Amino acid sequence: MKVSVKRGMIFLAVLFLLQVCMGLAAAEAAGDDGVMREDLTAIEATRLMGNGINLGNTMEACNNSRGRYSMFVTDYETMWGQPVTTQAMLDAMKAAGFDTLRLPVAWITNATAMPRDYTIDAAYLARVKQIVNYARNAGMYVIINDHWDGGWWGMFGSEDPETAAFAMEAYRGMWRQIAEYFKDYSDYVIFESANEELGARFDEDSPLFCKDSIVSYLTDDERFALTNEVNQVFVDTVRATGGNNAGRFLLIAGYGTAIDSTLDRRFQMPADTAERKLMVSVHYYNPWSYCGASSAKGATRWGLAKDYDEMLAVMSPLSAFTEQGYGVVIGEYGALPADDGFKDNAVAYHKAFLDCCDALDLTSCLWDCSGYFNRRKLEMADPDMAALYAGRNVVAESGKTPEEITAAGLQSLEDAKKAAPASFRTDAIELTDDTCVAWIMWNSGDWAQSYSVGDIYTPESITPGLKVTDVVINESGDYTVALDFTGTDKGYSNSVAFSAIGIANGEKLHPGWCVHIVECLINGEPYTFKGRPYTTSDDGVCTRVNLFNEWVTAVPDTARVLYGPPIGVSAQPLDRNDPALSRIETLTVTFRYAPRQ
Repeated sequence: MKVSVKRGMIFLAVLFLLQVCMGLAAAEAAGDDGVMREDLTAIEATRLMGNGINLGNTMEACNNSRGRYSMFVTDYETMWGQPVTTQAMLDAMKAAGFDTLRLPVAWITNATAMPRDYTIDAAYLARVKQIVNYARNAGMYVIINDHWDGGWWGMFGSEDPETAAFAMEAYRGMWRQIAEYFKDYSDYVIFESANEELGARFDEDSPLFCKDSIVSYLTDDERFALTNEVNQVFVDTVRATGGNNAGRFLLIAGYGTAIDSTLDRRFQMPADTAERKLMVSVHYYNPWSYCGASSAKGATRWGLAKDYDEMLAVMSPLSAFTEQGYGVVIGEYGALPADDGFKDNAVAYHKAFLDCCDALDLTSCLWDCSGYFNRRKLEMADPDMAALYAGRNVVAESGKTPEEITAAGLQSLEDAKKAAPASFRTDAIELTDDTCVAWIMWNSGDWAQSYSVGDIYTPESITPGLKVTDVVINESGDYTVALDFTGTDKGYSNSVAFSAIGIANGEKLHPGWCVHIVECLINGEPYTFKGRPYTTSDDGVCTRVNLFNEWVTAVPDTARVLYGPPIGVSAQPLDRNDPALSRIETLTVTFRYAPRQ
């Protein structure tokens, strides 16, 4: 028995060495000349990066309850359902029109012995280098980041000072190793400081790393300050390794990579010893009820004239970065494919997005987990989508000046907008400046159904087949709003991911008024809330009562109720785990709207 164990250990050790050697052998065959274009600026580089694609659910795949558990590096690579990456795969991606590969990686969860040793496994580093080499052999740019990585970022927000300090030590040590390992590569290889974690996930719990994190331990100002500190540590650490890293392009992750938060004055780009070599990364999945819907048939519709205006309006403020000389990379975007196929009008959505990038001098990387580009068949999954991307790469747009590309993008958007319908609905209530409209915002638990989520009343943002009862409010009284899911493709809502009652213009026309829930019916039966709803506003315009909002972790100071003090109030009065919510065919809420008593 002991002999068998020893033989097994020897076999694993030999296998480990073979994997390292294979990685190093591949590195010698890399199609990278190590040349740095010293005069090339970040904005000029983003123009050369063309259209990018993510190698999603591959090298960032990890098991955050176990950490490192296998000697086979490809066990991680295929853990989340993707095939092993090959040179042929990257060649086919390049041929499909993608000039840049964004390579998400889970570094810390594949360290030798986390949670207190952040030495990255040598075989894992070698495998990442192989994939970088595949991309470079294909003539692609490569962006390497640290991507969620088992949720270890929650260590930054720990109430334990030692844990928080170790997070920064591990982050600095991680990037020192990565930078040293890739320091001889050309400036076609770009390092990205993080993914969506900075700021937004500093309090995230992880069973492997940070069980002692406290929800909302950090204030918003502290999150922004820590985000800036982490990004500065990233730049300083990489630059300190010298060699090509002294002038390498570095991609700075925005605050949660959200556009509006990254444009917040509290977010600051780091200082840099290299001139004009920094880029900023944000993500775009607007609207989520369309892009993120788990069902193509259940997704809200996109393609109205105002949708084109909204897309350009959301992205246009990013010019604040390009005007300062920073390149802008939309590191993730897409109307994500669902199990039942592509969303309606998905090609038009992606074309509009690429037009916006052209118009605003930005570059982008499509988020993909074999939904757009089939990594097993080595081809695009949809012929229309294939034609779109084949015609938008660097080669296809070569010979055009930046000004010509910008003008063409704007013209294409304007042409599409003129051809787009003004409305998908004929029964929607028209909101005016002197009226209020009440409705139920909704995202189902499986994200298959949605209606007008957000403080702006958008009745066009509706899952096909969903029947709604919205109501105009002009005075105090009792009102009823409702949702009927029986006509949707699924026929019911599977629990709830988010819901709130909204009253558009409520704070403007009836400041201080309160919403008091009189009755809630689910499938016609009375439902008892587990907590007391309260009235508040996020934007000072729309009055809101959260029915289930897991992102609100503390009752705001602005919470108010119609009767008495706001004692025992909750942002999650609906119990998403209640069996009564497992199959919601109809939801009806009657409420009283009046000045506070």
